[in-house]
Amino acid sequence: MEKPVIVTVDDDPGVSRAVARDLRRRYGQEYRIVRAETARDGIDAVREMRLRGDEVAAILADYRMPQMNGVQFLEAAMDMYPYARRVLLTAYADTDAAIQAINVVDLDHYLLKPWDPPEEKFYPVIDGQLDAWLRTDRVERAELRVVGDRWSAPSYRVRDFLARNHVPYQWMLAEDPEGAQLVKAAGEGCHLPLVVTSDGTTLESPDQATLATAVGLSTTPATDFYDLIVVGGGPAGLGAAVYGASEGLNTVLVEAYSSGGQAGQSSRIENYLGFPDGVSGQQLADRARRQALKFGAELLTARKVTSLEPRGQARVIGFKDGGEIAAHAVILATGVTYRRLEAPGLDEFVGRGVFYGAALTEAPACKDTEVFIVGAANSAGQAAVYLSGFASKVHLLVRSDGLEKSMSHYLIEQIAAIPNIEVHVDTQVVAGSGDGHLERLTLSTKGEERTVDAQWLFVFIGAEPYTSWLGETIERDARGFVLTGPDLVQGGRRPRNWPLRREPYFLETNVPGVLAAGDVRAESIKRVASAVGEGAMAVALVHRYLEKQ
Repeated sequence: MEKPVIVTVDDDPGVSRAVARDLRRRYGQEYRIVRAETARDGIDAVREMRLRGDEVAAILADYRMPQMNGVQFLEAAMDMYPYARRVLLTAYADTDAAIQAINVVDLDHYLLKPWDPPEEKFYPVIDGQLDAWLRTDRVERAELRVVGDRWSAPSYRVRDFLARNHVPYQWMLAEDPEGAQLVKAAGEGCHLPLVVTSDGTTLESPDQATLATAVGLSTTPATDFYDLIVVGGGPAGLGAAVYGASEGLNTVLVEAYSSGGQAGQSSRIENYLGFPDGVSGQQLADRARRQALKFGAELLTARKVTSLEPRGQARVIGFKDGGEIAAHAVILATGVTYRRLEAPGLDEFVGRGVFYGAALTEAPACKDTEVFIVGAANSAGQAAVYLSGFASKVHLLVRSDGLEKSMSHYLIEQIAAIPNIEVHVDTQVVAGSGDGHLERLTLSTKGEERTVDAQWLFVFIGAEPYTSWLGETIERDARGFVLTGPDLVQGGRRPRNWPLRREPYFLETNVPGVLAAGDVRAESIKRVASAVGEGAMAVALVHRYLEKQ
């Protein structure tokens, strides 16, 4: 097979030769390096490679070129090679333009010139981009096929589960010719959605556990006792799994749906340390998941935890579908879910036009339509920016009088610069209606109501912790968030069975050996970085706890 290609385009001959030289030195054995000194020559080369059927792994383009700038070049190239990784070469003075390009062409990285020594400033970036390209499913036709109805909540749940667990699939409507053929082949009375695996196995309206097993996700624990059980696969849980496993603890992470939690639904997180170009929630979750597996952590998916019980020195969790596992210590990192809108008519359209969270699988279907988003925090802002690339108009509905109190400044600036995003302040959704799916919304702005046509509503409001399953075992506040550390001793809530003359540390619950991290913890800072930090700190406290047993 021909080697995949790395393309570099720079109108400065000296820089162009230097880039090609550094690329050949490191990657010449496995990749063919193609360089061009004008944007036009670069486009012609890319077009010729596309006609020949060559694979292009990465494209590096200088920002300042006379015929077209680097952003325009990458826009043209991505039409021919949508899976190629896109890197912009820029001087320090053009950093702002590079940052803007992140949203224009979904830029993967920008590199500041010069990058001497390349071993520190150049190769690590290109290594990461090529690794991401190799892991990307570039097959035009996915082996896993999903057949369903357009406005079907069960069909949406299957697609969302597969997407958030990084399982490639091909989606087709039941009325399409190929979809109809698969439904007919499945037999009379086929219940949609229909999932057809690569070996021809058919699953009709499968539950999450069945679907997880069919696509190769781990659902069964390897043993019945561990050093550490982490409940929840969001940033805090993944952080705890990485640090626990890397420090020698026999660690298992249990997740009811998919790794990443709420952060995993974010289209782009731009304020996370170490990712100046931003990173999607799915990318961040996937990297953390692979990192945890590398260190030996066990990850269970589609297993819902419904009980926690101390039994002597063991901490035992039970599953909804039966069975239990135990450990010396447990970290609770179940995160939070978006609160439901209490507007009449909306509940019946969940998954059929009304979505809680980003629902990134729906973005392509929003093309050239108007989209409504409810929320004023970062998650809502990130969704608005992302969906603006598909929808003809994005309406951001904000209950308060502005975004400044709840959204990061960088997002507010981005939203203001995107012409097809309109922010509606002092506005609430008071009703929804439609025939089989959402078709209309009733909005109230400062007490004045109006009805608008709407097929898409994405909701990002409030936060409800999933902690009711803890019963009386773990102390929680009035809203259900887990109390830890100093919060436990306020109001007379002194932990039971704690060693004398010691108060619990800030992540420790009222049960020794059980800690809480991330959004599920009362008074936590609801940010990805703080959640990861708490997950790591919780592991340090687990070690301290185990040393005293």
